[in-house]
Amino acid sequence: MGAEESVQSDQEIEEPPPPPEYDQPWRSTPWGKRENLRKDLKGFQVSNPNIKHVRILLAGEVGAGKSSFINSINSAFQGRITGDALVDATSGTTFTKTYRTYYIRGEEHTDILPFVFNDFMGLEAQDSRGAHTEDIVKALQGLLKEGCKLTPSPVSGEDTAYRSDPSLQDQTYCLVYIMAADNVSRMNPDVIKKMKNIRASASELDIPQVVIMTRVDEACPLVNKHLRRVYTSKKIKEKMQECSNLLGVPMNYIFPVKNYHEEIDTDDDTDVLILRALTQIVQTANDKLVRSL
Repeated sequence: MGAEESVQSDQEIEEPPPPPEYDQPWRSTPWGKRENLRKDLKGFQVSNPNIKHVRILLAGEVGAGKSSFINSINSAFQGRITGDALVDATSGTTFTKTYRTYYIRGEEHTDILPFVFNDFMGLEAQDSRGAHTEDIVKALQGLLKEGCKLTPSPVSGEDTAYRSDPSLQDQTYCLVYIMAADNVSRMNPDVIKKMKNIRASASELDIPQVVIMTRVDEACPLVNKHLRRVYTSKKIKEKMQECSNLLGVPMNYIFPVKNYHEEIDTDDDTDVLILRALTQIVQTANDKLVRSL
């Protein structure tokens, strides 16, 4: 018996792997309350009576899901899959070539909601490709006209697409970074550097910033099976913390979502995550507008 005990004590006892989930969700989510979220957002009132729509700008790496996020928001309000913002599922280069405002509509299509989104050409590592950071900063200030052609070369003050005297309606009130959960660990350092430069400029302009972390279903098998496990998944929280560490955006301004990309019908849980994130974005943008009064 003594020899057997000695052999057992010498053998390395493997610890069981830690559980992939927390016992309880670490962030509350109004599951099943999609209609309440819709109603509150439809009833949102801009704090400045001279502004019809709060403008929100999206920025991020090529393929992170900027256009898909806009489409997913519209889908959540219209109760069907929409595709107003064009998405390219095959190319590794940016598909957005024009600076354009996207209006969010309700189920009746005639009711335009009081917040709008501007998509932007995706960021790439090479300076000769993708969005130029100077143009994103110009867009934040309202200096780019609707329909401005986006190229890797920055828009100058002499260009016809340059707006020299932007109104309050033209300016951006919240900058939203789109980051893909399944790719955040592999992001090119040069793209991260560009995003940090944009963040520094936006902070100087006192523009609040939010991160939307897309593709949570691709990053975590648990969430892929059941979206309601997004806030019990340790993997998702780790990915959110990575986003925070890379850009310096606090965790309470980072929101994981699943964009519609292969579905032909909308889903209650997908909509709840999207609408909850949108609620925070709109409120954050309105806070900036209040400070500008």
